[in-house]
Amino acid sequence: MNRDDVIYLALLAFSMCFGLYYRRINDHIKKKYIGASLGFLIVLIVSRVHIIHVLITTIVNGLLILYTDRRKCQVYVFSFSFLYLFFFRTTAYFGIPYPPSHTNLVQMMLILKIIGLAFEVNSSYQLSLNKGDAQNNTDDERLENETFQIKDIGFLDICCYLFCYCGVLTGPYFTYRTYVDHLHKPYHKYDDMKGALLEKLTWLPLLITLHLVTNHYWPLYYVETEEFLNRSFFYRYWYIWPSFLIFRSRIYIGLILTEIVCIFAGFGVYPTFTEPKAGHGPTKNFRKLKEMTPEDLKSIAYDYETIHCVDVYKADCVPTMREAMKYWNITIQYWLAAYVYKKFPYKKYRTMVTMLVSSLWHGVYAGYYFCIGTVPFGLLWEDVWAKLLLEGKTGTVLKLSSLIMLFFKMQLFSYQATAFVLLEIRKIIHYYNCVYHCIPILYTAMYFLGKYILKQKKLKQKTTGKVE
Repeated sequence: MNRDDVIYLALLAFSMCFGLYYRRINDHIKKKYIGASLGFLIVLIVSRVHIIHVLITTIVNGLLILYTDRRKCQVYVFSFSFLYLFFFRTTAYFGIPYPPSHTNLVQMMLILKIIGLAFEVNSSYQLSLNKGDAQNNTDDERLENETFQIKDIGFLDICCYLFCYCGVLTGPYFTYRTYVDHLHKPYHKYDDMKGALLEKLTWLPLLITLHLVTNHYWPLYYVETEEFLNRSFFYRYWYIWPSFLIFRSRIYIGLILTEIVCIFAGFGVYPTFTEPKAGHGPTKNFRKLKEMTPEDLKSIAYDYETIHCVDVYKADCVPTMREAMKYWNITIQYWLAAYVYKKFPYKKYRTMVTMLVSSLWHGVYAGYYFCIGTVPFGLLWEDVWAKLLLEGKTGTVLKLSSLIMLFFKMQLFSYQATAFVLLEIRKIIHYYNCVYHCIPILYTAMYFLGKYILKQKKLKQKTTGKVE
């Protein structure tokens, strides 16, 4: 375990313990400043002098939100954030030392929250202009709109939101509305913290064991050695499986730990009947929520779905990439869907643009573009074979077809993830040459084969229909 991992785990452990005190603070002003102060301290510890990047991003974007036209502030914030993120990751070319890896994580989460806040401010402004049209909405829809509105926000409010210690290091992403709710709503007083923690802790022993054992016997650096080149093709090809296991177990562990930090703090908890959505918060029954008395709040169920980052079982075991992506880094997926996919005006290019933004957000290394940039191709292949193997199937046939799709999905994911962890184009091409680029060749052939089979099926159906 390297020094960065030790610092990361130590800060997460401290944040968990601190949460037991934090959730007992009743004064929302005190809670706001204590949470932000600790978050700022965490950023300072991991960044040291490089905290200047975080401060620049915060100050400039805060001013853009407060003092530019609220009809376009989200465009200004989005543009500046990603331009500065690109500069942040290329500082070495300007003679500026490259920031530590944890500062990169802080910066990544920071721009998600500040861009999300800009969109929330813009939406609130649009709602205030369209109050007349809102009269046509249902009572519950009007209440939801009112709940989402940001009427008064100052620079300190923005800073406290961005630096709240829950999520400052590696997430999860949460809206400004969720942040305000955790300060003012009493839901954390009645939640089942032990039950929520137990649900998250169940996966950790298995994931930690898998990560340590796999990393010990099949380390990633081995693919760059001469010995690896002398191995058989099948061994070199098989090596994508342990590499992917190391990669995703590490991600799963980090995401689960960040959820646990929030649970200890009582952050992101809502009544279950509001059907909270990861990253977003409550989606239904706002009238019922508003009418709840303190006594009512004691006798209802609560959940932490708002800060839910990963569903390990579904992410690994659903048969298609399209489904699996919904359960991996869920709050980030929500951000990409809400502020990139749905906002982009040209539907035809939404998936491609979303993947591009995701790649830019992750970094400037070629590995991110090799990995994330090939997702649209994977979805094209998958859509064809899902129609052939899954549509209209039931019972045992559906189960067998799902297993086949799952196998090919994990093959493609593993191949893509290898680029994500190798990062540098020299290393990526070296490894892909070692396995003769077999995956893209195989999947391209399967795509055209699948298209041909689908075409033949349609022709047969038309012919059969004419005969009948």
